[in-house]
Amino acid sequence: MIQAVLQDAEQKQLPGNAVKVWLEDLRDLAFDVDDILDEIGTEASDRKLAEEHHTSFCNGFGRFSPSSIKFNVDMKSKIKDITTRLEELCKLRVELGLESVVGGSSISERQRPCSTCLPTEAVVYGRDEDKAKVLELVLMVEPNDDASFHVIPIVGMAGVGKTTLAQLVFNDKKAVEYFDMRAWVCVSDDFDVFRITRAILESVTSLSCDLKDLNQVQVKLKEVVTGRKFLFVLDDVWSEDNDMWETLKSPFTVGAEGSKIMVTTRSEHVALIAGHTEYYTLKLLSDDDCWSMFMKHAFGSRVIDSPRMEIIRQRVVEKCRGLPLAARTLGGLLRMKLRYEEWDEILNGKIWNVGEGQILSELKLSYNHLPSHLKRCFAYCAILPKGYEFEKEELVHLWMAEGLIQESGSNNHMQIEDLGFEYFHDLLSRSLFQQSSTNSSKYVMHDLINDLAQMISGEVNFRLENEAGFIDQLKRFKRARHCSYISGHLCDGKNMFQVFHQLEHLRTFLPILTHDNAHYITNMVLDKLLPKLRRLRVLSLENYHITVLPDSIGDLRHLRFLNLSGTMIRSLPKSACLLLNLQILLLRDCFLLKKLPSKMRKLINLRHLDISGVKLIQEMPLGIKKLTFLQVLSNFIIGKSRGSSLEDLRHLKLLRQRLCISGLENVTDIQGTGEAILSDKKHLRKLVLEWRSQFDDSQNEMVEERVLDMLRPHENLKELCIKSYSGCIYPTWVGDSSFSNMMVLKLENCENCTSLPVLGPLSSLKNLTIKRMTRLKSIGSEFYGKGCSKPFESLTSLCLEDLQELEYWESIIEDEQVEIFPSLQKLWVVKCPKLSGRLPDNLPLLDELIIQECRLLEVSISSFPILSQLEINGCKSFAFSGPISFKSLHSLFLTNISEFGNLSRLQRFQKVECLKIVNCQQLISLWLNCNTPNSEQI
Repeated sequence: MIQAVLQDAEQKQLPGNAVKVWLEDLRDLAFDVDDILDEIGTEASDRKLAEEHHTSFCNGFGRFSPSSIKFNVDMKSKIKDITTRLEELCKLRVELGLESVVGGSSISERQRPCSTCLPTEAVVYGRDEDKAKVLELVLMVEPNDDASFHVIPIVGMAGVGKTTLAQLVFNDKKAVEYFDMRAWVCVSDDFDVFRITRAILESVTSLSCDLKDLNQVQVKLKEVVTGRKFLFVLDDVWSEDNDMWETLKSPFTVGAEGSKIMVTTRSEHVALIAGHTEYYTLKLLSDDDCWSMFMKHAFGSRVIDSPRMEIIRQRVVEKCRGLPLAARTLGGLLRMKLRYEEWDEILNGKIWNVGEGQILSELKLSYNHLPSHLKRCFAYCAILPKGYEFEKEELVHLWMAEGLIQESGSNNHMQIEDLGFEYFHDLLSRSLFQQSSTNSSKYVMHDLINDLAQMISGEVNFRLENEAGFIDQLKRFKRARHCSYISGHLCDGKNMFQVFHQLEHLRTFLPILTHDNAHYITNMVLDKLLPKLRRLRVLSLENYHITVLPDSIGDLRHLRFLNLSGTMIRSLPKSACLLLNLQILLLRDCFLLKKLPSKMRKLINLRHLDISGVKLIQEMPLGIKKLTFLQVLSNFIIGKSRGSSLEDLRHLKLLRQRLCISGLENVTDIQGTGEAILSDKKHLRKLVLEWRSQFDDSQNEMVEERVLDMLRPHENLKELCIKSYSGCIYPTWVGDSSFSNMMVLKLENCENCTSLPVLGPLSSLKNLTIKRMTRLKSIGSEFYGKGCSKPFESLTSLCLEDLQELEYWESIIEDEQVEIFPSLQKLWVVKCPKLSGRLPDNLPLLDELIIQECRLLEVSISSFPILSQLEINGCKSFAFSGPISFKSLHSLFLTNISEFGNLSRLQRFQKVECLKIVNCQQLISLWLNCNTPNSEQI
């Protein structure tokens, strides 16, 4: 009922109208109700903890203590005020005529104008390559394929040109001649199987259909398409109902081989349901194509020669960001404006304030189709600056802290983080987020989508963007709950933070970093500001040059997210342990931080503790085992005194992602430590086990062997690093074939080990590093695994470094049935001064070979057909053997090599672009006599 009324209010609101004001008042009330409920919950947790620690006192008096009585009186007053406001809003709802919309929302309000197969653009810019690729898919006939037709989805954000591309392909001469029949249906929001089927039938027969029954219509359509090759386009599809899709496609199974259905949609989910395979993603236009499109609509065939055009071009390109709809709409609007001042005003404004509603309606359609939980998450994204690249985890943490991720009966088996990632991927699949073009681990919102989020969020989100407009912005956002600003972009000083003193209801205080430099804020600002912002749930002071966090931090009882990464703090105040609701504590790269609060165990809701890059902490405080909700613990440090012990890790059953256990040399008493400390943590993906880097007599080899044995992880682990282990042998679990998911393995500074574990059977291992094992003398056949027919079948990178005693590497297996390193792409052998013998000689995928400071090694190169980088420095000899083809070699460095074998094949290095030869006199004279026209550096 409440959700349905809100849907109705959202549809009826207009800027400045009574419904919009009512909706803002209701949102404001909802936040206040949520804060009160949170206060009650926090008070209950406080009393429970007090009863646990002071049972006899609390049972006799705690409920009637002065603080409890005062809290009850305050709550009664607040609840009375809330009730009065709610009653007033209910009365106003009736007066405004807001009703419960059956089915959630009005279809008519959400539909876009219906498309046709006829192109609306005489000239289309920047889509020649896209058209060629999609046309190739449309005309392709899959060999040995039983399916008579295939679905080709085209996916992209609103206004990117999906319909235009489909029109280009649909009307292409090759498609017209290739298919026996074609039909175009604009589906839009109403995925009515009967309507769509009848529309296709009427299109291919050119006759009106009077049949009223779906069965009759589908039977008729099946008769028409039987044995004929068809191309049908379903434009602007939103439905994710698999059953409806299967029903719609049922008549098409009798079509001729090579038939196709093109689907345009904004949603990856729709594409996968419709096609069951991959889809074509339509990207944004280039800046040049976007400008060309704008020019066509703004000036037509007129030639404009103005010194201001370059400035206008920059502003148009920045505003449209490659979106054809924006370029077309903006160009059409400016075509009617003759004065530069009018252009300037439009280019400075929000694009939908000037776009006659077309851009707004197109973009808002994506928002309207979101379920309510995703609408809230999307609206929150209005705090992100335009162009800001964010990580998935970063945004999910903010959603968690603000309570935007809601568990329900259907998903209560999932961790809230997993649910948040699901939300994120839903928004990504609907083209509301885009993957960054410069960093594959980050994402960005298109500027116009960002504008949409700002419009949707209204007064709730406050993005402080320019220092001159502080007061004006404050008047517009006096009820703001979430605030962000670009740190360092404005003066982070006293004047700027005066704004926040009037935002007492603020929940999010989020400086956004655009670079890693430190920013400055005075202690006086923090001392005065934090007590004003008691409702904060998100507080970030990342990279601020602060050395002390004020005690008033403990008064932020609603706080869920605290980011102090990169600050200069040496410790956290004791009051930080009063933050019972804290879920995420980020202390990355706090280089001066020496200890964590001794009563950290009170942070019973903590889920993420990141102290990566913190080197001065000597131990984890006592009682970490009580933080049973911990999901991510970047580093667990075992100290020498009374801190938490290795056994405490057993209680942290929800640990996931990455974990580093350091200070393992301090584990001296293993009598009370049971087995399987980590083996039940199936969500751990990366594990680092670290002892002290400097070996001494105090380390007990047998104890360390037992410790490593009991730290066997779950078989789902993907990355393992063992550092400075002083045992003589590795336990049998290291390299066990049951670790079939292991992709990265590093064994570093394990100075006492004289042999390597069996690693060949690790079927998924891609990256192997063996470094500074000073007693390792040989790598024998046991390294590959007895009876393993294809050892290291997935290994792509192998590094042997600083193995001072290594003399022998059995790199050739006599058994012809055994193929080693079939996937190896990079091989590094560095600082192995006693190593002699041969390298593996059959590496068909080797791309990079680096040999350095191996003065006894005789390097013989044979079958490396795609080698592109070869570097040999400080080896005994270098020669070629067997049939060689180095057509792909681009970089060749040869340094300090005294002997060369068969050099007659040097002329085959025809593509070498970067050549460096140092202290190889015998080779230089020969090289200069060879024909190497492409060498650029000698």
